[in-house]
Amino acid sequence: MRKPGDWMQNPTDERILEVLSTGLELGPTTIARNIGRHRTGVNRRLSTLVDYGLVKRIDEGYYEITDLGEAYLEGEIDATELDADEE
Repeated sequence: MRKPGDWMQNPTDERILEVLSTGLELGPTTIARNIGRHRTGVNRRLSTLVDYGLVKRIDEGYYEITDLGEAYLEGEIDATELDADEE
């Protein structure tokens, strides 16, 4: 069972992680199209997911899920225990 953090916006954050778990490197527009959300909202959520280590920015406009993000989807990580890496 997944344990979302208070900082998460579900179901949006989980749908983003699920789309990225396909192994593809995707941008916010493609993700938004596949989860039925607006690109600007997805872009904001991606930034937050990057801050918490669940997603990694691999190139300008492209993201991939991290091992931590995969572990969250598998229910192995309690997102309430994650800290944002705000720079």
